Amino acid sequence: MKISINFPDPKIRALLKRLIHAGLHAADPMEAVKKALSIDGTRLRVGHRQYDLKKFDRIVCVGAGKASGKMAMALEQRLEARLSDGLVAVKDQSECRTKKIQLLESSHPVPTNRSVQAAKRIVTLARTLTCRDLLVALISGGASSLLAAPALGLTLRDKKHTTSLLLRCGATIQEMNTVRKHLSAIKGGQLAASTSATIVSIVLSDVVGDDLATIGSGLTAPDPTTFQDARDILQKYQLWSKVPSPVRGHIEKGLCGRIVDTPKPKSSVFTRAHHVLVGNNRLAVEAIVQQARNEGLNPLLLTTILEGEACEVGSMIGAIAREIQSSGHPVRRPACLLWGGEPTVTVQGKGKGGRVQELVLSAATRIAGLSNMYVAGFGTDGRDGPTDMAGAIVDGRTIERALKKGLDSLHLLANNDSYGFFEKIHGHIHTGPTGTNVNDVYMLLAL
Repeated sequence: MKISINFPDPKIRALLKRLIHAGLHAADPMEAVKKALSIDGTRLRVGHRQYDLKKFDRIVCVGAGKASGKMAMALEQRLEARLSDGLVAVKDQSECRTKKIQLLESSHPVPTNRSVQAAKRIVTLARTLTCRDLLVALISGGASSLLAAPALGLTLRDKKHTTSLLLRCGATIQEMNTVRKHLSAIKGGQLAASTSATIVSIVLSDVVGDDLATIGSGLTAPDPTTFQDARDILQKYQLWSKVPSPVRGHIEKGLCGRIVDTPKPKSSVFTRAHHVLVGNNRLAVEAIVQQARNEGLNPLLLTTILEGEACEVGSMIGAIAREIQSSGHPVRRPACLLWGGEPTVTVQGKGKGGRVQELVLSAATRIAGLSNMYVAGFGTDGRDGPTDMAGAIVDGRTIERALKKGLDSLHLLANNDSYGFFEKIHGHIHTGPTGTNVNDVYMLLAL
């Protein structure tokens, strides 16, 4: 993987590349699946659970997500001739190659009719399976967009408009998926309910806290949320009157019991459905901790459940940098402080950016003038918001360089135009699609 960093200091570029590479390598989906899955004679081990293959007529694979292509490759290599068939939805231009599992190019981050067609084909395949079959579901972040099956009476446009409103208001991924599950015919455990097969889901988490009901909108997981929760979220962000009328009508039908809610944790569906978590943000961040130690730095992992408004989190990281500068706390130099998670952005302006770039730009305003201080962040999937960049890096002189170019960083932040800032001042981190997705990683380097 070629990591490109547009930053003036070659030593910092090289150091940051090594740290990023360590994190992405640890989150590699192929290695994660191979580690979790093995075959001994007629026994299949997935995580800590074993399956007697003599009890099954077929092993079939379905899946979706940014990492699902690599996961499918690993599954084929492990199962070989035992695998009968498979359909997995992947992003455009996937470099993955499979033999028995058909990779369906779908759409992300905005679902299209291809997402609808992919969902239909996967549900149709799942429905053909019987209790004598084993269904392996490969699920990673991005599945919510790659598989779109609007509930009866709703259109893809209804769902897209509702999702767009939620994205711009600063709703968390858990809140967005609560609403999306109740507008869907496949999410919130409904894929599991569509088949009689035994199901084992292999999951790569892109969700803070690794909630199985939220990752990929919980295709095969029980859904503890309700239609009431969906309406409460829309009302919380003052979106109830803004979403399409069919969406309101659908949720109201659910509230009065005219539409059956998603399968709940006590449903009999889940007595034959099991989940194995094979990778998450902590694995990536801990690998960077080890690499930082190898580089002679003093690493400090603060959290892997970072949430909050990106601008405010960036300001907090900047404040920690100033504390290190003045007192040497909470860790002595040379140091590498790390956070993992997924902040949010409440879009107020008309600029272009993503949560990582916005957080890093916010931090730049707080570390201005500090020597040998650097704040960097990257999305492990290689794409920050609607941009083609993974993230960005700043130092104590970034704002000074911006002023010389006539850039007002605070104005650009207010306009949510962090991409425009880094495009002009430099500092972008580019990885291209990584084939994995385990949230974001943020670093404060105090050298």
